Amino acid sequence: MNYLRTAILLAGLTALFMGVGFLIGGTTGALIALVVAAVMNLLSYWNADTLVLSMHGAQEVDARTAPDLVHLVGELAGRAGLPMPRVYLMDNPQPNAFATGRNPEHAAVAVTTGLLNVLNREEVAGVLSHELAHIRNRDTLTMTITATVAGAISMLAQFGLFFGGGNRNNNGLGLVGTLAMVILAPLAAMLVQMAISRTREYAADNMGARIAGHTDGLASALVKISDAAHHIENDTAERNPATAHLFIINPLSGHRMDNLFSTHPSTENRIAALNELAREFDSRARYAPQPAGGPSGGVSGSRGPWG
Repeated sequence: MNYLRTAILLAGLTALFMGVGFLIGGTTGALIALVVAAVMNLLSYWNADTLVLSMHGAQEVDARTAPDLVHLVGELAGRAGLPMPRVYLMDNPQPNAFATGRNPEHAAVAVTTGLLNVLNREEVAGVLSHELAHIRNRDTLTMTITATVAGAISMLAQFGLFFGGGNRNNNGLGLVGTLAMVILAPLAAMLVQMAISRTREYAADNMGARIAGHTDGLASALVKISDAAHHIENDTAERNPATAHLFIINPLSGHRMDNLFSTHPSTENRIAALNELAREFDSRARYAPQPAGGPSGGVSGSRGPWG
């Protein structure tokens, strides 16, 4: 369902782009705007991991400098069928994490020192599984496409302001119509972009729980991280707010609502979705064939199979 919703939102964003291009009337201008936006985002996409990691002062660690963390990432990456990503540590008291990289072969997972200090091993595993799910789902690519189209829409709207927003075929938009397009088109594109970001978070929660094999670690981690975001400031994120959508929980504020202007779903809604997944795991476990000698042990209420 999350994948269908993402596809619908991307289609809507593309339709908005085409509509703005039609209103301006310049197919050549629309093509130029799309190409420029695509080049800008492609450069950002290709170097995103280096740039973002540098912005947050992330230092790469290995099996010698952070053996427990690196071993856990490797174990979870194996479960997810992913190559081993690079592992980074950020010296930041706020518990949080993000994944970056243009594809699974060039991926990186970064966690804060606060995350390792506040969360237990099962909760850290839940967070890492969520980030690996982003890598497996190629969400960096999805968000790059989204940013490309949204950027093109904003550029087109600016072209409409400078060129009067009209052409000979549609008799022009007029001053009021042009101003409305300049304001509303980029706003609509931003709202769709944020909606796609929230959808990808739900999908990563779902797959992350499947990678970990249970929902309770991730659910507990989300509560702790969300609570910490209220009173532990992330100075680095405040200086680079454009990277906030990468984190598992918005590092800039403790939003309590799934509002249109949020890049992340509310923690309550994410927990509710994980609880629903836990019931699915329970149902599978209850009706799964048992060994000849009967069940060998109990199954936790929120544990389930990967896949």
